Amino acid sequence: MTVRIEKQDRVWTIVHSRPEAKNAMDPASAEALEAAFVEFDRDPRAAVAVLWGEGGAFCAGFDLKHAAQGGGIDPKAYPVDPQAPLPRAPMGPTRLVLDKPVVAAVSGPAVAGGFEIALWCDLRVMEESAYFGVYCRRWGVPLIDGGTVRLPRIVGRGRALDLILTGRKVDAAEALRINLCEHVVPDGQSRPRAEALAQEIARFPQACMRADRRSVYRQEGLGLREAMRYEWENGFPALAEEGRAGAARFASGKGRGGNFSDI
Repeated sequence: MTVRIEKQDRVWTIVHSRPEAKNAMDPASAEALEAAFVEFDRDPRAAVAVLWGEGGAFCAGFDLKHAAQGGGIDPKAYPVDPQAPLPRAPMGPTRLVLDKPVVAAVSGPAVAGGFEIALWCDLRVMEESAYFGVYCRRWGVPLIDGGTVRLPRIVGRGRALDLILTGRKVDAAEALRINLCEHVVPDGQSRPRAEALAQEIARFPQACMRADRRSVYRQEGLGLREAMRYEWENGFPALAEEGRAGAARFASGKGRGGNFSDI
């Protein structure tokens, strides 16, 4: 079993474990990883997921030894018809649109398709020795798991093209500086820090948090007026559902002075 789920309250840690291959992805692992995230998104008890690669590597990309034998590269699996549903991505969950946040806990390499998985996550916690890179540039393997879409949206077109065209290594310090990650922690601490962050997010009222998250993603590519309209239409049901109860808790004395510990 290369993928397992470990649960703590409302936080699910989804563990990818192929340490002998630096957690490089094969088709069976990709299918299992996608299934784990679908299960997470559908379970009403789950609030936030952490994705962690066991054994000191986040993910070294698609397993090229497997690909060299033709595995995972079947053109018939990727329809050209623009009206056809998107097929499963080679790396697993990267074409899923979840309604709940995912935090990447990154140690060691997160390169090629592994970089694309990290970009799919909402937040990235990197260890000091961890690194990103479009390492598939060396082998004639394109980014087909959202890398060319998400990377420029996160860091801007110029920086994205620098990383995509050169394939160079991006260490944790640079990743933090150019907004490729949100937190850098000592080696060995990415999973505990990501899980603590997930627990912090999980204790908030969830309908409101998810509505705000949806709006952040939905506004990309929209004009200001259309984006503002979506923000209102998307957020109002959450406001009606949770806002009144939250206001009552504040009126009772909770959360005063920006206190997040007693809500």
